[in-house]
Amino acid sequence: MMQANYKPAGPVTLSAEQIVVLHQKLRTMRHDVNGHLANIIAAAELMRMRPETAAQRLPLLLDQPHKAAESIAEFSREFETLLGLTRE
Repeated sequence: MMQANYKPAGPVTLSAEQIVVLHQKLRTMRHDVNGHLANIIAAAELMRMRPETAAQRLPLLLDQPHKAAESIAEFSREFETLLGLTRE
């Protein structure tokens, strides 16, 4: 699959406020992804300890990678918007 090439329309200068916003969005994304990974680990560990609960825990386990990917995609969209990146 070919990847999109993103380039700013011109030079990018960030204000202190924009850097703070970008840092907050990055921190939120990291927190979300870490939470989803923790859920995967917890569900897998509970399934290992109590295999009879696997059917109950499997939906949570299988949903977490999608949620982590969506958190990353959301950050990426916001990052592109903040920097004025466009698709070529």
